[in-house]
Amino acid sequence: MPNRTVFFVSDGTGITAETFGNAIMAQFETDCRHVRIPFCNDVDKAHTAVRQINHTAEVEGKRPIVFTTLVNMAVLDVLRQNCTGLLMDMFGTFVAPLEAELGIRSNHRVGRFSDASKSREYQDRIEAINFALAHDDGQTNKDLASSDVILVGVSRSGKTPTSLYLAMQYGIKASNYPLIPEDFERRKLPPDLVPYRGKLFGLTIDPERLSEIRNERRPNSRYANLANCRQEIHDAESMMRREGIRWLSTTTKSIEEIATTILQEIQPEHLRY
Repeated sequence: MPNRTVFFVSDGTGITAETFGNAIMAQFETDCRHVRIPFCNDVDKAHTAVRQINHTAEVEGKRPIVFTTLVNMAVLDVLRQNCTGLLMDMFGTFVAPLEAELGIRSNHRVGRFSDASKSREYQDRIEAINFALAHDDGQTNKDLASSDVILVGVSRSGKTPTSLYLAMQYGIKASNYPLIPEDFERRKLPPDLVPYRGKLFGLTIDPERLSEIRNERRPNSRYANLANCRQEIHDAESMMRREGIRWLSTTTKSIEEIATTILQEIQPEHLRY
């Protein structure tokens, strides 16, 4: 049984509430059950959310923690007046002081994705996602020059999820290219990558962890064998050092940490301030 249930209530997708709330809750060593309640954008839905929150409090015998990013005051008032949980109104906490400091009213826009499809930033992210999918795992070498970054590393070292995260969050056009035993035998980069050496960024991983991941995909195979994983990682890291490729280990890092490190290194033009 979790120590506490945490609700994320929003009149949009709830992603902002959940992201911020998770960052706060990560500061405490507690086992929480997470419940997202998105699109809570009218009074009736607010009352439904209150019933769910209050029922949880009765069943668990502990009041839930409720993070909200509600901008509709009528909806927020329903929670304030009827919710038995600990209400953490994130917009109220930050928006009101900023309104006072700036001397202007906020636009109380619902959701970070309102009218997103009309924005250039949104279109860039969609284009980057399509690019990452087309250039995943060395599927095509066409238009590699358009890549903001080309991730290299052995199979299952984290290239694909990192490429997609960079595309989805930042609109980064990320290709990824697997380093294979044939490359190590030649002791050279794959020829298609040589012209783009400055865009390369390497990912590596501890052999033991790599073996675990590969065994989930191909149990008891040479591909997943620990000795083979050790050899591939050794050869890949040697090549990165020899070729002067920037790289990091993904073993203990989250996707967010990996992506942030890459962005600091490559500093793409459209993300520079």
